[in-house]
Amino acid sequence: MLFQLKLLKGVNSLSQRRLPSEVEFLQDILAADYKITSIRLREGEYQYDLAKAIASFQLELNFPHVKDIIQRLYGEEKADDISFIRKIQTILKKMERNNVVKILPKRKPWALQRYALSSFRFEDVDKNRVEFVSDQQIVQMKDRLQSMMSQQDASAARLANSKIRILALVFTLVLSYAAVLWDLMQPIINPIIFIPAFSIAVICSLMLGRTLS
Repeated sequence: MLFQLKLLKGVNSLSQRRLPSEVEFLQDILAADYKITSIRLREGEYQYDLAKAIASFQLELNFPHVKDIIQRLYGEEKADDISFIRKIQTILKKMERNNVVKILPKRKPWALQRYALSSFRFEDVDKNRVEFVSDQQIVQMKDRLQSMMSQQDASAARLANSKIRILALVFTLVLSYAAVLWDLMQPIINPIIFIPAFSIAVICSLMLGRTLS
């Protein structure tokens, strides 16, 4: 039971950490206007292709790492080419310095860095305005984000209610067993105390098991 309580707490903590960092970050990207950058974003060049690939992941509400990006653009073989990975990482670093790309914190110390666009709209060094998603796609993405946040809120509410219910049952269970043990330690067992306390303990145990299952 203690293990299940810790697991429940861990899952809740993870979802609470993830929601502000990623969903709110996506909302900021959707709300961002044209960002002025000092690099060229010309179709057919690496920088443009990488930005477009990252945008396609973000439309799926994902933040890709470098191998994800390479695999989508150039295939599985290139994604295993160490020298090519380093080349793309260098380009992404340049894009990050020019505020086109943002590097997200690693989920785990050994994981690859994940990337995101700082906006879906840019004005490059040649004064060309570049849009990586359409207005319709932005609306659809906002709707999906809103739906996901509503689901997260509903899940958080259910989880909070479950935690309150579990704590109440555990508290009642402990009191009931304490009453049973106290009564058993007396010279004469008092059925007025023993039977209700034992019955409540059994009921709480069953309800607790059902809640945790």
